[in-house]
Amino acid sequence: MEQTLQAHIQLPADLDVKYALLPGDPARVERVKLLLDDPVDLAFNREYKSVLGTYQGMKVLVISSGIGGPSTAIAIEELTRIGIEGIIRIGSCGSLHPAVHLGDVIIATAAVRDDGASKAYVDSAYPAVADLDLLIYLRSIAETERIPHRLGIVRSHDSFYTAREEQLTAYWSGNGIIGSDMETATLFVVGALRGLKTASLLNVVVGPDEGMEEGVRQFVSGEAATKQGEQNQIKLALSAFHAWHQAKGGE
Repeated sequence: MEQTLQAHIQLPADLDVKYALLPGDPARVERVKLLLDDPVDLAFNREYKSVLGTYQGMKVLVISSGIGGPSTAIAIEELTRIGIEGIIRIGSCGSLHPAVHLGDVIIATAAVRDDGASKAYVDSAYPAVADLDLLIYLRSIAETERIPHRLGIVRSHDSFYTAREEQLTAYWSGNGIIGSDMETATLFVVGALRGLKTASLLNVVVGPDEGMEEGVRQFVSGEAATKQGEQNQIKLALSAFHAWHQAKGGE
């Protein structure tokens, strides 16, 4: 009997995998693949590129979400339907804090819901927060491995080309927000509504005094600090999942 595939991610329900890494960029899936044992390419439909492999004996799925909340929400919904129990985003962000530099990894504790996708699900008073267990694992591993990191609240938004970007950046920075991305709020809200454990690791690719366009160009061209930050966030995410897996008895 032919397997029914999820409409967008094009994955079946019999993969028997509980943990998923969620980069935005499909190219990052290939870089995670290098750190997995026995990786197998699964599907590449629209923005959703997926690979299945193992890390220290634990099965893990890596699948890109594309840019923004709507495509992220679709990925979360369909991953839930194939049995995923935990998702860690491994994305990029801009710094909104003078002490958060290129290549640092932000471990998001919560997110400002300045997006549209999460609001389509539930009233804006509903909080967007990371899972506490995953946060504890991530912080402990980051400290042990001496990975440059910072815990704090980020802002998720839907555009960075409006005429108000400098004003918005100044406002949120002035209110203690340390970074900005486009997907974390959606992940936290939809994940919580669907009973998933979620976390978000954001590699800082735009410094606190840089423009978004210049920062993204530096990342794409291979700027050393941001490339190291990406490697750090991938290893941190895999290690946190493994710690959770072991805490459950390695089942």
